[in-house]
Amino acid sequence: MFYIDSADGVKIAVYDYNPCGNKTVFLVHGWPLSHKIYEYQIGPMVECGYRVVAIDLRGFGQSDAPACGYGFDQMADDIYKVVTCMKLSCFTLVGFSMGGAVVLRYMRRHCGHGVRKLILLSAAAPSWTQRQGFPYGLSVDYVNQLICQASTDRPQLAYDFSHKQLFASPHSEAVKNWFEDIALSASGIGTVKSAYALRDEDGRADLNCVKVPTVIIHGEKDQVVSNELAMIQHRYIRNSKMYQLENSGHGIMYDELERFNQIFLNSL
Repeated sequence: MFYIDSADGVKIAVYDYNPCGNKTVFLVHGWPLSHKIYEYQIGPMVECGYRVVAIDLRGFGQSDAPACGYGFDQMADDIYKVVTCMKLSCFTLVGFSMGGAVVLRYMRRHCGHGVRKLILLSAAAPSWTQRQGFPYGLSVDYVNQLICQASTDRPQLAYDFSHKQLFASPHSEAVKNWFEDIALSASGIGTVKSAYALRDEDGRADLNCVKVPTVIIHGEKDQVVSNELAMIQHRYIRNSKMYQLENSGHGIMYDELERFNQIFLNSL
């Protein structure tokens, strides 16, 4: 692990696996987690000869947790700084949940710089919450309750998210505890302020800016990001391909691990 300074001086934690790999995959995690959620994808990708670059978004994992900068524009700029500093090109960009919304913003704000393919996993896009002219996603009131809980009892939020909301398939308490620990590794300020961004950001204009082959993988039992949002992504991202996993919830990379990895690796 090493750090790259973003444009505003925030240190972004970067993980570079198999730097001599022939093709590069760039991983962006979701809220309120870190790059560690991809543990069971990083290994198989490295075994297949890929170079895997992963980051912890600001406020999460080992990255700095500043007082501000948690909007999607700034997080997309953080990705751009990492990409340009590492001189990455012709890579596959992967975003999970909030990370899916952030990589879509990257595609618009930075014209998809260096990206040859896009993969969206349970992406919280184009808008995680309902708004005028967009009756899909979660209600603002519900997200406000999450923000209130993150501000007053973040351990309970991490427990509820990992044990009650993330998965559709049965998993051991050890697995759920592991994801809970990852959620607790986030900073309090990053958890709260990025939740504001999830509530308020409108990424509908981002979808039409995707000009590269795109794969969408979504769990049909997802309680966090609705199937309707995945269908909207598929409809408005030109020539996208969509896979729906019948027995998966929001934890798409783990609920049906073997099947997911097969689809994921074949999509790179």
